[in-house]
Amino acid sequence: MSKYLILLVEDEVNLHDTLKLNLQLEGYEVSSAFDGPEAIRQVEQAHFDLIILDIMLPGIDGFAITEILRLNNNSTPILILSAKNTSANKIQGLKTGADDYMTKPFNLEELLLRVAKLIQKHTAISQFPNTEQYHFSGNEFNFTSLEVITKSGEKIVLTKKEAMLLKLLIDHKNTVVSREHILQTVWGYNVFPNTRTIDNFILNFRKYFETDPRNPAHFISIRGIGYKFQD
Repeated sequence: MSKYLILLVEDEVNLHDTLKLNLQLEGYEVSSAFDGPEAIRQVEQAHFDLIILDIMLPGIDGFAITEILRLNNNSTPILILSAKNTSANKIQGLKTGADDYMTKPFNLEELLLRVAKLIQKHTAISQFPNTEQYHFSGNEFNFTSLEVITKSGEKIVLTKKEAMLLKLLIDHKNTVVSREHILQTVWGYNVFPNTRTIDNFILNFRKYFETDPRNPAHFISIRGIGYKFQD
């Protein structure tokens, strides 16, 4: 039986080394990342059974990493391990898609128990097919296959960026999502496209899904701020 593979994302070297050693002693294989962009690169290149993730990281913080992975339909369990210990921080971490949240300093034995439980739970769930679907106003989305069946019966295959933007807006339903947040989450922190790109994506969504694209009921522009989805 192959070992479970954990991605450990922690930039404090001494803590990183201590955690890595103890996880290896428990029988896990451990890959290391010390900043946000490296964590994203590794997740794109390999399958992990668990991600242990700090929040305050160089490049991309842990909250953004979590949201990016979930928008990409990556369901790998995420255990946030952070010095940020307020209720607001914990709620933010869980809302963006983390499965568990522990604060520093922590009890090592408790950490190892939570790691085992998260992997066990995810292994059981992953045995069942996962088709993440969403329905609104007669339109049916499948975010696994990137396919859409519109209310007129037309089948559309979304691009990856279209699917990420659509899922971001749906996940924040009835809430204004700023242009900056869209650019950072969907296109990445390092290379921003022209903000007109977002406008073009929204125009496409209105053409696909709105009864009257000139008077949209679902994909709403908030002047000077961003966009809102409402079903």
